[in-house]
Formats: sequence, structure tokens, C-alpha cells
Amino acid sequence: MMEGLLGGLSSVLQPVNLLILVVATLIGFLGGAIPGISGTMLVIILLPITYTMDPAAAFLLLTAIYASSVFSGSISAILFRTPGTPEAIATVFDGYPMAQKGQAGTALGVSIFSSAIGGLIGTIFLIFLTPLLAQSALKFSSPEYFALAVLGLTVVASLSGGDLIKGLIAVLIGLFLATFGLDALTGTERFTFGEPALLSGIGLIPVLIGLFAISEFLRKSREQNVEQKSFGKIKTKIFEIEIFKRIYKVIARSSLLGVFIGILPGVGATTASILSYSEAVRWSKNKKEYGTGIPEGVSAPETANNAAAVGAMVPLLALGIPGSATTAVILGAFILHGMQPGPMLFNTNKELMYTIFIGILVANLLILILSKPFIRLFSKITVIPYHIMGPIIVILCTIGTFSVRNSYFDVMIMFLFGILGYLFEKIKLPLAPIILGLVLGPIGEAEFRRSLEMSSGDYSVFFTRPISVTLLAIALIALIFPLIKARFRKKNDENTGIPT
Repeated sequence: MMEGLLGGLSSVLQPVNLLILVVATLIGFLGGAIPGISGTMLVIILLPITYTMDPAAAFLLLTAIYASSVFSGSISAILFRTPGTPEAIATVFDGYPMAQKGQAGTALGVSIFSSAIGGLIGTIFLIFLTPLLAQSALKFSSPEYFALAVLGLTVVASLSGGDLIKGLIAVLIGLFLATFGLDALTGTERFTFGEPALLSGIGLIPVLIGLFAISEFLRKSREQNVEQKSFGKIKTKIFEIEIFKRIYKVIARSSLLGVFIGILPGVGATTASILSYSEAVRWSKNKKEYGTGIPEGVSAPETANNAAAVGAMVPLLALGIPGSATTAVILGAFILHGMQPGPMLFNTNKELMYTIFIGILVANLLILILSKPFIRLFSKITVIPYHIMGPIIVILCTIGTFSVRNSYFDVMIMFLFGILGYLFEKIKLPLAPIILGLVLGPIGEAEFRRSLEMSSGDYSVFFTRPISVTLLAIALIALIFPLIKARFRKKNDENTGIPT
């Protein structure tokens, strides 16, 4: 292994490869920060260009873009409440409120630090534990995936701002939206209303941008005098000891959770960010502070999504199974270069594997180095008056949404959910649980039905497998414990004479 790592380091340190890593990181920054453009899209666009490149240079380019774009989606999420990439969904919940409180630099610093640490920890796992983690991932079958989805959904109470009923309504809306399109198992049309564009379901990107970005534009447009948040000169502090004391436990937990979820084929960094945020809320002693703008709420999803992005490379390189949409494209790049990822590739092209490992490691270090000057330039647009900046954001959102599937229908969905998001906020219906249901709904439904097919309709399949029953037990405890705690607090207050 040491020989391979040294060979990979030697390859990465070649001037041409270092230049490619720097350029790829900046491309990833730009693509991730612009709403609607993701790392997946950038990798797809640049894939044909890599055909004529040396394999090492080609995969350094693609993987560095992937890693840096996952981070940079948080920049527009924090500054404009517009997630640049799907992986930055949960970053909006606390990142934007921090910016509104004049803490944009702190929020961005937490994002940079957490993203880099998450990516570095993910890379360390990728290097040293690829075979072991790949074997662990193979133990996950449909019952385990279903239990994982249920565990993620149990955090709805914490994301509801204290109103559980409205939170449940919101998560049910998300779960309902996840049923549109072709049934994943039977191919039956559901809620398509004869519209061909709905056959592929309601896309996450148009719903996400509509609920958060367009609704914010509508809200500000209704105000008589919009106070322009230019944030002045954003002083991004990547490391502050007081902030670190608050987030180091969150980083440790979220990086491990992110890597674990990342190696599960088909789950992805977006789900990791949502689940990590929910677990941060669950483990916190101050649950009500989440959503109001705290560093922990930025650190949790940013650590997890970057760790998961790297973790998704584990099943790709170890087994030849892509762990996410972007790694599926990278799988295509391997085939384009006449290679098949998997155990044999470590024997036939060991230097390339370790070059990729070291390249991802360096890309995460470049996030620490290059992010501050990039943010300094990107943040200049915050001085533009909102009556100009608002329409520009809407135009970028429209272009980004259209470009995902080249669909005008997606643009209409985006504006529809922009109006709905505006109305939901008027009646104080939380938006985060809608995204929670939309992301976890397809996983939960499909794996629940597959589990029953595996067991011929026997529901005990969920309770006879150690991993699934453990996850379901944790989910049950997470639901019951707050109720028991509230009951005991009420009883204690009654005994002490404190009015409830």
C-alpha cells in the first residue's frame, strides 16, 4: 500500500496533473455555486474531452470537479438561500439564517472547514478500508435500506419548529410527491394525468429551487423596502477555536455517517446530508436552535455530503458498482478508457487507483486553499441591489432547472413550488420536512416493497435481520423518547408548582 501511495503521490505532483487539479477545483467551485448546475452535470459535459487525455489526468479532472462542486453548492445556499447543488439542501436550513444575522463569513468558514475535513476523512477511509467497507455495504439489502429511510424520517418533529402536526403534513406532502411517475417496481403510471413529462416523476431540483429560491424572491418582492443584504466585505474565517469547540463532535459523527451512507450504492450525498442534519438535531441538547442559524446546522450536512461523495467511490473502485449518479458517470469514463473498475483493477492498474486516491486528497486540501479567494470574488455580487439581483437569481434558477433534463415542464414545476413555498411560509408550514419526504420517500417505498417480495409478504423480515431491526429500534426510540421526556417534564412541573 505504501508503495502504491508513493507512486500515486509522484504522479499527482507532476506539474501538468497539479495544474489539472487546480483548474478542476475552480471549475467545480463555479459549477456548484451556480444554482441548478451540479457536479454530475459538469462531469457529463467534460467526459468526452477526457477521451484523448492520459487516464491519470482524466480521472484527476473528473474526481476533483466532483469533490469541489459538492462543497461549493453551500456558497449560494448560505448567501442567497439557493442551494447550488442538491447536496446543499440541508445547508440552507441554518446557513441562510446565519447570513441574515450578519454571520455569512462564519457560516462560509464552517462550511469550508467541515467540507474539507469530511472529504479528507472520507478519503482516508477510501484508501485504507475500501475492501472492508465494500463488504459491509454488501450486507445491506432492502430491509436495511427501508429501516435507514424510516430512521431519517423520524426527525420530522425536530424540523417542524415545535409544531408536530404541521411537520407531519409537510413530510406527507413530500412523500406524496415522491409517488409521481412510473412505479419503480411494476412500471405502472401513477399521478401522471396523461402528461409525458411526469413519467419520470417530479424532479428534486425544480422542487428544491422553487421552495427555497423562488419563494424567497416572491417574499422579498412583496416587501415595500427590501433591505439589501450585501454582507459588506465577507471575512471568511476557516478556523475559529470557539466555533470548533461547538462543532467538533458534529464533524466526527457526520463524517462517519457520511462515509457509511456514501458506500451504500444508490443512496448518495444528498441523502447523507439530510440524515446527518437530522442526527445532529437528534443528538443536540438544544434542538430548538436548529433552523435559526447555528454553526452545527451548517457543519453537519457539509461534513456528511463531502464524506459521502468520497465514500461513493468505494463501491465503484472496489466492486465496479457506482455509489451515486456522479460515480455512475465516472464508471462510464473507466469504460471509455478501456478499464473495468473492481478488484482486478488494483492488480492491473494499481498506480492509477492510488493516483485517484491522492488526487481526491489533494482536491480536498485545495478546497481549504482556494475557497476563500473564490468566495471573495463570488460575494461581490451581493452588493448588487436586490431589484437587479433578484431577477438575475430567477434567471439562473430557470436556466439551471431547465438544463438538468432540458424540460420546460420542470421550469413550470419550479415556479409552481415557488408559489406554494411562499404560501406555505405564510401559514408557517415548514419546508424542510417536504424535502425530507421527497428525498427519502422513493427509497422507503421501493425497499419496503422489495423486502416483502423477498419474504413472500412476511413482515417479520424487518425484525429478523440484525441491522434492520437495530435501525428500526433506534427510530422507535427516537419517536417515543421526546414524548416520554415531555411527559416527565410536565409531571415534574406540576409537582413543583410551575405553570405549564
